[in-house]
Amino acid sequence: QKVSIVSPKPQTTRNSITGIMNGENYQVIFLDTPGIHKPKNKLDSYMAKEIETSASGVDLLLYLIDATKPIFDSEIENIESYASSNIPLIVVVNKIDDADYNKLLPQLTKLNNLERVSEIVPVSAKTGKNTDELIKVILGYLKEGPCYYPQDIPTDKNEIFIAGEIVREKALWLLNEEIPHGIAVVVNSFKVHENIAKIDASIICEKENHKKIIIGKDGMKLKEIAEKSRIEMEKIFGEKVFLSLWVKVKDKWRDNSVDVGNLGYDIKKL
Repeated sequence: QKVSIVSPKPQTTRNSITGIMNGENYQVIFLDTPGIHKPKNKLDSYMAKEIETSASGVDLLLYLIDATKPIFDSEIENIESYASSNIPLIVVVNKIDDADYNKLLPQLTKLNNLERVSEIVPVSAKTGKNTDELIKVILGYLKEGPCYYPQDIPTDKNEIFIAGEIVREKALWLLNEEIPHGIAVVVNSFKVHENIAKIDASIICEKENHKKIIIGKDGMKLKEIAEKSRIEMEKIFGEKVFLSLWVKVKDKWRDNSVDVGNLGYDIKKL
């Protein structure tokens, strides 16, 4: 089941998302963190803290890189930094289905030269190629311990959080480059009655002209975001969804600690 939103835009993940994988005689808890980047505002600082918090107290680190992109020195420095801890580090090279092998080979060679990296596992999340092997490698590094969650839940995030993230995901896909980084989604109400979920949510943006773009001509862009969000929610929640979606402007909210906190991000981490 889908537990974390995805998009081609950087910094799609803002919160640390827990994914729970149950198999025969095992349970693996994954923490999907925001991507590593240099903070430019209060929201970015919050995301950096999410990475730091999630990376402490775990049994294993997976560092995910894109096989279709070159590995720069800054990436190598990040990998070496995490590999220098006492926690085993696996580099997972994703998108091998889309990569040119002749270009990929030098990249893998560069990674093989890193002494403290425990494993390098090439995979394709899209096709599932080699993901079974990745699971075997992960299980080989984990210590025996208790089952922390019930066997039938895929994440510890509630439906309100998931609904807000789905709306944000659809906005990320449907809006141009500039706007998505400056939006947040607030779920104003979430009520379920007789297998029908009535959800009221607001997209928060930073500028009045962004609001006009999000709404679109005759409201068509907002309607498209709402429709795609509703369809996704019905698949995940398994019930009929009525979604009301609004757009509100909150100037420079990403650089205001109070606004960042009010929009669902823990300001204690700033």
